[in-house]
Amino acid sequence: MNRDKTEKYLKQYLNKYRPYQNYWNYEDGCLLMGCKRMYEATGDLFYKDFILQYLEKRVSEDGTIPSYNKDHYALDDLNCGRLLFFALDETKDTRYLRALEYHMKRLHDHPRCQCKSFWHKDIYPDQIWLDGLYMAQPLYMEYETRFNGMEHYDDIMTQFRNVRKYLFNEEKGLYYHGFDEARIQPWADRETGCSANFWSRACGWWLIALVDTVEVMNPQIYDQYRELQDMFRETVKGILPYRDKETGLIYQVIDREDLPGNYTEASGSVMTAAAVMKGCRMGILNPEKYLPVGRSMFESVCEKKLREDTDGIVKLQDICHVAGLGPGEKRNGSVEYYLSEPISADDAKGVGPFMMACAEYLLS
Repeated sequence: MNRDKTEKYLKQYLNKYRPYQNYWNYEDGCLLMGCKRMYEATGDLFYKDFILQYLEKRVSEDGTIPSYNKDHYALDDLNCGRLLFFALDETKDTRYLRALEYHMKRLHDHPRCQCKSFWHKDIYPDQIWLDGLYMAQPLYMEYETRFNGMEHYDDIMTQFRNVRKYLFNEEKGLYYHGFDEARIQPWADRETGCSANFWSRACGWWLIALVDTVEVMNPQIYDQYRELQDMFRETVKGILPYRDKETGLIYQVIDREDLPGNYTEASGSVMTAAAVMKGCRMGILNPEKYLPVGRSMFESVCEKKLREDTDGIVKLQDICHVAGLGPGEKRNGSVEYYLSEPISADDAKGVGPFMMACAEYLLS
């Protein structure tokens, strides 16, 4: 990795960045978390200031967030809340604690499946998506560890255990994108309730959810701490064999490199790289075995995906713009569906994790 080139790209990107949505949103949260990781890795105040300036504009003195969408419940809306811990620690401003308490109220009011997992969104009833574990569980765990006496650790563990129980394919060693407990969605298998395929970014969300949750839990709760680590190791061992043999990166549809139109997707690849390097740093993975893999994946993203666009500007390329399941007949979870979604450049869902991986690379 050329550090000067990479950090120059990141600062140019952030200086031009405009909020992804006009409301409190998970995409901005991904980018802010990338900034947090870069600040921790480099000590560069540029990244810290970017986070605090963003939050100060959006969190009122009384801790309310006027742009928070209160008309529906979506786990996505919680992701940006993770940065409130950082703002509270850096500023000691209690508005951020009140904002965290609001997020936790939203979380505890969130609708649930019969198995006790959160619905992904209220427009996706009875459904668990891998994405949602990243959006909610690290926030939930950090709040419980720091402010609530670990009272709801069992609830958090239930969320992870259900994903392992319902979405994991033992033969493939991979996790399906989604699960419909009611087994009525057009995309859901009538027997298993699972969607049909393994999407790169969804598995990336799951990997980072695991390692980030382990990071903020109390290791003295040893059995649960070890259980999440075991899930993480199993997931890493499952996904790495599917890397592209030439580039070492992850395909959009992970296990179908044979299909025309399938491509090595940047966000899922860089999430995997970040998670692997972080797992090594935290002692969950053997660094002698896995650190070279994580580092080489990130170097490959820098080489293959950080390239000039047609306008001559360096951008992070080959990011799946968006993918989901439903509602209804929309987005059917087929291979053809995942390969039909637009491929974008410089999307925050890719750049944020790119920053996370860059930070781990610098720390390794």
